Amino acid sequence: MKKNSILSVLSPELLAKCIKKSQPTFMPVMLATLTKDYFSRPDWIYEHKFDGVRCLAVKKNGKVHLLSRNKHLMNEEYPEIAKAIAKQKADNFIIDGEIVAKNKKGISDFQMLQSRINLENPFEIKTKEKQIPVQLCVFDCLYVEGHDICKLPLLVRKKILKKLLSYTATLSYTEHKTGNGIQYFHQACKRKWEGLIAKKADSIYVSIRSPNWLKFKCSIGQELVIGGYTSPRNTRTDFGALLVGYYQKGKLQYAGKVGTGFSQDTLHMLGKMMRTLKTDKCPFDRYDDTTRNVHWIKPKLVAEFEFAQWTQGGKLRVGRYKGLRTDKKATDVVKEIPKG
Repeated sequence: MKKNSILSVLSPELLAKCIKKSQPTFMPVMLATLTKDYFSRPDWIYEHKFDGVRCLAVKKNGKVHLLSRNKHLMNEEYPEIAKAIAKQKADNFIIDGEIVAKNKKGISDFQMLQSRINLENPFEIKTKEKQIPVQLCVFDCLYVEGHDICKLPLLVRKKILKKLLSYTATLSYTEHKTGNGIQYFHQACKRKWEGLIAKKADSIYVSIRSPNWLKFKCSIGQELVIGGYTSPRNTRTDFGALLVGYYQKGKLQYAGKVGTGFSQDTLHMLGKMMRTLKTDKCPFDRYDDTTRNVHWIKPKLVAEFEFAQWTQGGKLRVGRYKGLRTDKKATDVVKEIPKG
């Protein structure tokens, strides 16, 4: 181990947990479990839950790859983030974070980020880069200096992460709090954050959904699959409402309609995408609503929705569209049932 190595300060016990290996091109990310049992514990930390797109940033021999949860390359969509990482002195690392766009109040806003997602035209990307700047909020480190460090305790990984990079307006380190998690959660909700992520301070990084990372959400919401839409009425264009659902035992379950949260640009964009996916077959299992003025589509599109609650019949109440997600396969979308 070199004297100036970022790992050289670790104790022999911690160094033994660092696994020397060739740098992988991708590592599946660790996911948090939804809970309604909020708590304050000294052996847990609490971080801002951002409302954006998860990003695994890989730098290897000077080359940078920004990867989504499903390995989608995002360098062209977010060139300022790729450049910020390329300029770092550090090399050969893998870090985990969230790409966000912030509104005038400094709060991450997923709907703002929508206009940066899936862009391909270089001129349009450049224009949007100036109009809607984005930031990578980094919160974990998985690989550094030829070593997989996932088996190190979380707080040790965060110390390594903080020292690894020089942080800027485009690349920020996610601070955490210890102590009164419930009070911090109430503050987060007052600030109109999406919520908090509670993490066990000594947890290792595992590439699955884990109870050692928990979601404290200020409002109810989750990803759902779009299976159809209704015809527009009055002055509405492209479509009226979306028919949405989630998978259970391999079958798409109907979860109701969502008819609010769409800008004119969103109506046009979504309408165009859905028309290319039209099908005569209903994609839902046991669909129990009217088929009048309903158009079915292949269940390929995943979007984020917020809503008041689930009804006893398993439908959304007062749903609102937030934005398309390109980082999750439709078949991976299941109903999130809070732990506890």
